[in-house]
Formats: sequence, structure tokens, C-alpha cells
Amino acid sequence: MPTKRLFFALWPDDRQRDRLRDAISPVAKLVEGTTVYRANWHVTLAFIGEFPEERIPALVEATRAVRFEPFRLRFDRAEYWPRPKVAVLAAQTVPAECERLVASLNVVIEDAGVAPDDQRFRPHITIVRRARPFETQRLAQPAMVEWSGFELVESVPEPGGSSYRPLKQ
Repeated sequence: MPTKRLFFALWPDDRQRDRLRDAISPVAKLVEGTTVYRANWHVTLAFIGEFPEERIPALVEATRAVRFEPFRLRFDRAEYWPRPKVAVLAAQTVPAECERLVASLNVVIEDAGVAPDDQRFRPHITIVRRARPFETQRLAQPAMVEWSGFELVESVPEPGGSSYRPLKQ
């Protein structure tokens, strides 16, 4: 049975990517590693993993019951995460609306037979992979980004990494 590697994410539009670029570019220039392409920037809300293609329409249908309350994320720090060896743009504070969204999406994936991630949700955007360690730094120019929706995204393996494609808009 064919599968796709899926996750729910906040998927920035071009205007949001421009705002994020202003915060990401100065950090990415200082961190050694492989810079993540702008088209791949996103905030993972709930990771699903390999999922049967034939069940994707039912998964999308289940998300219609998820209530989305618009919110803002303030990306205010650059952090190094040692286990995946990545540099991320992180939001120190998680709005209650975002926490409720993540909880609702975890119910959707659990109802679909997928165990939700048991780690605490930390909103972030990966900006450099295979990064060299560095100390957490507060951004001189934080990026405040408003969100009004989420996407079901497919992770597609490619030489040199993965690319991401929204499936539900």
C-alpha cells in the first residue's frame, strides 16, 4: 500500500516568508551548516509520519472539525538543538490558541491510528541543518508572524534533503 510522509504545519505565505527572512538571514550567515531553503520554512504542529495514501482524504476531512483561532508567534531567539544538529528560529512563548490547535491536531492523528509525539511542543523553524553548535542568542530583530490557517504537508525525500509540499490548502 503506497504511503506518504506527512505532518501538519503552519505554512508561511510569501509576505510571511519576507518577514521571517529579515530575522533568519543574519543568523543563517553566522551558523556553519546547510541552510534550509526559504521554500521549506514551516512550523511543524503535529508529525504524522508514513500514512496510507488512500486514507489521506479521510484525514483531511477530519481536520474540518478543528477550530482555528488566529494567533501570532514571536520568533525571538536562535537556538542550537544538538540531537538533530540543527539551528532553529524559536518562539519562546506559545500562545494559548496555538496550544489548542496542536492539541486538536493530535486528537485527529490519534483518531487516525497514529501516536502523537509525546514531546512538549516548541514552535520553531529549522534554518540550518548539520549545524555547528552555538550559544542561544536573542534576536536583535524578532519576527512577529500572524497565522490564520494550517496545512497538511508531505515530506518528499530528495538528494541532499527533503522538500515539503502542502497537500491541503
